[in-house]
Amino acid sequence: MRPCSCVSSKLHLRLPHFFFLSRLRLEAEISRPKDQMVFNFQVVRKDASCDARLGILTTSHAQIPTPAFMPVGTRGVVKTVSPEEVWGLGFRMILANAYHLYLRPGHELVERHGGLHRYMNWPGAILTDSGGFQVFSLAGLRKVTEEGVEFQSHIDGSSHLFTPEKSVEVQEAIGSDIIMCLDDVKGYPVERDLALEAAQRTTRWAQRCLAAKKKVDPAIFGIVQGSVFCDLRKQSAEGLICLELDGYAIGGLSVGEPREFMVEMIEATVPLIPERYPRYVMGVGKPRDILDGVLRGVDLFDCVLPTRNARNGMLFTSLGPLNIKNARYRDDPRPVDPCCTCPLCRNYSRSYLRHLFLEKEIYCHRLSTIHNLCFYYRMMEDIRKAIEESRLNNFCAQFLAGMEETYD
Repeated sequence: MRPCSCVSSKLHLRLPHFFFLSRLRLEAEISRPKDQMVFNFQVVRKDASCDARLGILTTSHAQIPTPAFMPVGTRGVVKTVSPEEVWGLGFRMILANAYHLYLRPGHELVERHGGLHRYMNWPGAILTDSGGFQVFSLAGLRKVTEEGVEFQSHIDGSSHLFTPEKSVEVQEAIGSDIIMCLDDVKGYPVERDLALEAAQRTTRWAQRCLAAKKKVDPAIFGIVQGSVFCDLRKQSAEGLICLELDGYAIGGLSVGEPREFMVEMIEATVPLIPERYPRYVMGVGKPRDILDGVLRGVDLFDCVLPTRNARNGMLFTSLGPLNIKNARYRDDPRPVDPCCTCPLCRNYSRSYLRHLFLEKEIYCHRLSTIHNLCFYYRMMEDIRKAIEESRLNNFCAQFLAGMEETYD
């Protein structure tokens, strides 16, 4: 068997008792100041070999060491796993989506139940996407105007208007720690004139979002647009930075563009965002793409990839991706990843997991999701350690060289 090539295998799952997690949640709620913003971001160390940096992002619910990956809990849950398990893996911030929670169960209902943290029993921080990307994905069911986005619900076909003001209202009702400004997302390819129009509209909408914000907490992030045009990205970033928001995201990537264009846009945009702000690349989550972002100074990432791939039988390992449904694993007694200490790798074989998938047993989705999230947390932990020791370039080379395949 090929020698284990992972950089670190020290992560052990910590699955706290339900009572313990509830106590954490209550302590967070009790200690949360009501009259001042708690949000803060501080860069604590830089890697001498590249532009990567270590930071601490503080919200009223958690402190998040950065660079960090946020598991996606679109509808108020990270699919197939509990908040206790997500917390136990080490994650301190998740992403939820304003569009989906607005449609069902409704942001007013979530607010009546004490906000999303209490509703889903999550003690950590929550960042909510504004809904711009989800509305963009509706294609023929939407119409973008200066006022906002008119769309039909994917649930029942009902008509809705999402304005910047409405997006902020929904996210504040949800009780997010970080809210995103509504943006006008364009896919790839897109004509330059349309990309310019969308970028400028995104800046105008950000102004309206800031004006509509009523609560001191949460923090509010702007989203840099401009498709694959460097000068439009520059224009967008400069317009948003003038608003002095609390952080900035790079949006409109991972929407069909070649990987080299994505890297080029990150490379062109990050230096435009002053170092005092957290930098967030939205929806980018392949391990190699995360490494590319961190090397260039990005602090936050999110993606459905680890959870969605898990449900499809694709597992991330220190030796590269593994499709557990392949016939070669029918009689394989080995763990999915010899370098992993998650419950799947400690207790079950590849053969057994493949059997669960073929039998369509729900347990396989839970085991695979916990494994993939464990891989991502360990990867981010190892990245942070490498930055602290100013050896991220070497770490990235070793990490990718250890893969038998790429993550394309």
